Amino acid sequence: MPCCKTTIYAFALCFSVLCLSCNKEYVTHQGFTEGTTYKIVYESPDGTSYEGEIVQLLQQFNESLSTYLPHSLISRINRNEPGVEVDDYFRTVFDKAREVYEASGGVFDVTIAPIVNLWGFGFTSDPSGMDTAKIDSLLQYVGMQKVRIVEGKVVKDSPGVMFDVNAIAKGYSVDVVADFLQKKGCRNCLVEIGGEIVARGVNSSGKSWQVGIDRPADNAVPGEELQAIVTLADKALATSGNYRRFFEKDGVKYAHSIDVKTGYPVRHHLLSATVVADDCITADAWATVCMVSGLEKSIELMENRPELEAFLVYSDRQGNYRTYITKGLRDAIVE
Repeated sequence: MPCCKTTIYAFALCFSVLCLSCNKEYVTHQGFTEGTTYKIVYESPDGTSYEGEIVQLLQQFNESLSTYLPHSLISRINRNEPGVEVDDYFRTVFDKAREVYEASGGVFDVTIAPIVNLWGFGFTSDPSGMDTAKIDSLLQYVGMQKVRIVEGKVVKDSPGVMFDVNAIAKGYSVDVVADFLQKKGCRNCLVEIGGEIVARGVNSSGKSWQVGIDRPADNAVPGEELQAIVTLADKALATSGNYRRFFEKDGVKYAHSIDVKTGYPVRHHLLSATVVADDCITADAWATVCMVSGLEKSIELMENRPELEAFLVYSDRQGNYRTYITKGLRDAIVE
């Protein structure tokens, strides 16, 4: 159950931001973070640019939760270094992960790291040695019930337990930046990191922000072919999909969404799941739940969670694109 937005081919965006022309009152920043790109647009009350502070904020975030940085907090926890205390970033992700783990019946599980690494989708990238025996041997370390935070430190039932929070951290980083801008008095902003989005207030034309959802085609260039355009008003949006991150072995295509119960990549007709929620950490986690669960179970989940909206893209038996849109999101679809 790894994150589905960053890819082994460096494709970053799952959907494109359609920012209506920004006048001089709106500040725009673009750059790279978390192995992907970001675009941030906001109306600054006095014209101040917060680019330097945002870059520093994202760097601090990575130093906490990036499994690709050997010195990061999460890497040190994964190595079982003694005396490591969690910070607010890690605790927030841990608490949200446990919440979604319990609500999804264990489908969402950030302790999937050993399996993700074995398949080559994690912070190691060599799936050539993967076999059933290895998968079975590593499943004993998977499960949120095997880990907890006690007096500021992570306590594991076994040292083999490791975290991979890529399926939730990117969404959380969007919330972190959006909250920072709000504290600075920037009521109108759009924050996009690797395709995850928070939209607050209005754009420079005084209208709600609009974002495009990419058509989930293999090797498609982000933003070139859209499945739909969605209006976002003080909401967050995250997309998860198997169409960018996969590998082939012996003629079989393996997608990166892992079933924590079997240790194998899931195989179903759901191609991408876009979830809208009040915050991006929640949207990010539940988009991943959908991609692991498949179409029918995702529809059932979304219908029973009125605080969430979803736009699901799947293929029918003839290979045609089909969509499922929750009732509350239909009026927000522009085309």
